[in-house]
Amino acid sequence: MAEMATKKIFAGPRIRRLRREQGLSQSQMASELGFSTSYLNLVERNQRPVSAQFLLRLAEVYDVELTAFAGTDEARAFADLNEVMADPMFKGLSLSRGEMQDMADAAPQAVEAVTLLYRSLQQAKQSATELSTQVADRDGGGDALFPVDEVRDFIRDHKNHFPALDEAAEALHDELGLHRDDAFMVLSGRLDEEHGIRVRIMPHEVMPETLRHYDLHRRQLLISEMLDASARIFQLALQLAMLEYKPLIQRLGDVHTWQTDEARRLVRISLANYFAGALLMPYSRFLGDAKALHYDIEHLGRRYGTSYEQVCHRLTTLQRPGERGVPFFFIRIDKAGNVSKRFSAGRFHFSSFGGTCPLWRVHDTFTTPGRIDTQIIEMPDETRYFSVARTVKRMGSLYGQPDQQLAIGLGCDIAYARELVYAKGHDLENPDATPIGANCRLCERPACPQRAHPPLTKRLILDERSRGVSAYRFSKD
Repeated sequence: MAEMATKKIFAGPRIRRLRREQGLSQSQMASELGFSTSYLNLVERNQRPVSAQFLLRLAEVYDVELTAFAGTDEARAFADLNEVMADPMFKGLSLSRGEMQDMADAAPQAVEAVTLLYRSLQQAKQSATELSTQVADRDGGGDALFPVDEVRDFIRDHKNHFPALDEAAEALHDELGLHRDDAFMVLSGRLDEEHGIRVRIMPHEVMPETLRHYDLHRRQLLISEMLDASARIFQLALQLAMLEYKPLIQRLGDVHTWQTDEARRLVRISLANYFAGALLMPYSRFLGDAKALHYDIEHLGRRYGTSYEQVCHRLTTLQRPGERGVPFFFIRIDKAGNVSKRFSAGRFHFSSFGGTCPLWRVHDTFTTPGRIDTQIIEMPDETRYFSVARTVKRMGSLYGQPDQQLAIGLGCDIAYARELVYAKGHDLENPDATPIGANCRLCERPACPQRAHPPLTKRLILDERSRGVSAYRFSKD
């Protein structure tokens, strides 16, 4: 609400959609809110910004969250549409940014439909390429990642928050009296007493390529010795979720019509992982500690006996109505820049069809493993975010073998940065923000020394007599 109070909000299309969903005329809604019909008419046509009093009345009368009018869906829709329209196939349309913004504001669901169609086209092209590769080389081929994209969209649409899982996990946490000091013993005891499952820590030589395996016939849960204590406990919690809360997880996943059985299975695994994190870090208690510790990730990990990545992931889920945390976004990348996980509880938009900007310091953390790096970043639409990044290790490694290092980026809108311990020393009123883009093919910032590709939206300019700081020069129009 603090952020919304500091800027003018034009939410006409959102309010019009709400009115139509309620089946009300302008005069009826105006009467229920206690405002004039003429004022509501101006608001719906975006000729007047909405006041704080108007928003509060909307939230009170129609039981909606104020964040519904912060423009998160519209901002995401505009970013998606801008990315789709950057494809050269649409070059002849001359669709202006203003027109795309109008479409995103008025009909974000229509933009989502356009995005789904475009994604289907890209997947069809990729499938054709993979098929031709397999025909040419019978030993070749690869696993399609389409189920991963489908599950990511499902989690994004739910803002990575599943209240039924949080409530069930809190109840089980209280029933078990779970504590960091005896979590492994308590969870393994639950598996033994309730399910007759014995937990065994297995040598690497026995399970060289497996971290967890449930032997159904022998009633054994086998955990690799290469996992550290927090990862072992998490695997026990995950197994409990799949055993005791399978019906709940299936019910939550089945609200969506999945295109493939792989996606259906993957979402159940994802929801089981969500439950495991919620069991080890129960919602209300964890949120209270997070606020008291000013979102100190490492301190929270020590308090709950969880890893850095587990804490970061849990922080993105704290969006319970009336009991919300900072709306964080989360990204995990490898040294090559491949994105293996991403979530967003706020309006930060990740590129759907590419990587990330190399100017984002999440990439630099590999040079200083284990050190937390902070940064204020600014997107092309002038929105600013506060970012915290650090490397993590997925598992232990043997002597002579490289560590499997990944980089974790956690961030939020700069309006929330003052709530974070990491913001100390940063001038949040006049921030020194690093301008970044979604990725090189979508970014139109000129003279970027880190540019790897020219933008799809611009005409490339080639001059053999001159070389700029960027490998690519392009037109401004």
